[in-house]
Amino acid sequence: MYPETSDRTYANAFPVPPLADGVGGTILVLDDSAAQRGMLCALLRRWGMEPWSSGDPAEALELARDARVGLVICDWMMPGMTGPEFCRRLRASGREGYAYVILLTSKSAEDALAEGLAAGADDFLSKPLHPSELRARLNAGARIVAMQRALVDKNHQLGRALSEIRTLYDAIDVDLEEARRLQLSFLPDATRSLPGVDLSLWLESSGHVGGDMVGWFEASRGMIGVHSIDVSGHGVASAMIGARVAGMLSGRAPEQNIALSGLGGGVFRALPPDFVATRLNALMLEELTGDRYLTLVLGMLDVMTGQFSFVQAGHPHPILMRTDGSVETLGKGGLPIGLVQDATYQVYRARLMPGDRLIFYTDGLTECSAPDGTMLGEEGLIELSRKYHRATGAEFLERLKSDLRAFATAPGFEDDASALVLDYHGPPT
Repeated sequence: MYPETSDRTYANAFPVPPLADGVGGTILVLDDSAAQRGMLCALLRRWGMEPWSSGDPAEALELARDARVGLVICDWMMPGMTGPEFCRRLRASGREGYAYVILLTSKSAEDALAEGLAAGADDFLSKPLHPSELRARLNAGARIVAMQRALVDKNHQLGRALSEIRTLYDAIDVDLEEARRLQLSFLPDATRSLPGVDLSLWLESSGHVGGDMVGWFEASRGMIGVHSIDVSGHGVASAMIGARVAGMLSGRAPEQNIALSGLGGGVFRALPPDFVATRLNALMLEELTGDRYLTLVLGMLDVMTGQFSFVQAGHPHPILMRTDGSVETLGKGGLPIGLVQDATYQVYRARLMPGDRLIFYTDGLTECSAPDGTMLGEEGLIELSRKYHRATGAEFLERLKSDLRAFATAPGFEDDASALVLDYHGPPT
């Protein structure tokens, strides 16, 4: 590389104004003629640029790897390497940032210019050089390099922002996983045997957490309460509401269970399901200011008599499967909880016989879709229930999950899904 800092003859010979504001930096001059290099470097210094020069193409390739070099002026004809070959090697070098290359040539044929463009040149200047034309071409190249560097800088900023977002999402994933464990803590044991009754539960969220909850509680001696909840929407907000309502119907803290009334001495009695639904509706409307609501089935089973009384608030119909395999759907609907002020609810009743099974579920099951968009529907769920009615409650849920996944041909569910199976064995002896 030649310093060539003393020769200002050429610069003084051409009184050309400096380059446009903001256009400057390092430019590499590659020419095997020392005189040509000297003239170019003098002009470039006068225009506020920092020239690096070399008469050796191999040395110039090493210099051009420096990211500070934004523009290159390269002679076409040089010993050992042509200008187009230099361009090809420069483009293949993997340098950071773009280098704008101007080829100096006496060639004017279209095929020669096409060769230069194909090799990676950006512009051409014919010899002998005219300083005003050189300045204009450098201005154009410098603007392109400046835009490219600004784009690279923006991409770096975007990359840093995405990295920060990824870190944030990783932290959110940890929190959501903790939320999922907390939500599952509100769910009683997946299977539970009580005198005269076996209970099996299944809860699966479409995301980390969801708005479905199922559960049971002992209302009093010989009285079992069950509930199935589906909060509108998905995600954390729905899960928080679902967990809040499940906590209000928990058997772990009967004194806080809104379906129970304390009689003193740790003794409780079950409140009518319609009264509980009305009370819960008022609480939801009072506490929630958004557009969330929930559907609910809340029932009480007298184990001694098999009498089952329940309220249905916008929830799918419970399925009653008799011991002989016949099926009934229970209830006539009802308004969701937290949607209408002063809503009233009706109590429905059914008599269970030993060997009968009650199935409570959310619409994530009936709205499970096949690849062609066909939904399973209530009839499809009933058919699956008939298929496995001889299995235990826990086996039934496992086979139901397997069949639903095969029906959807997807690893998970589009909506939250949950179910509770109550197998009635008759009065305990």
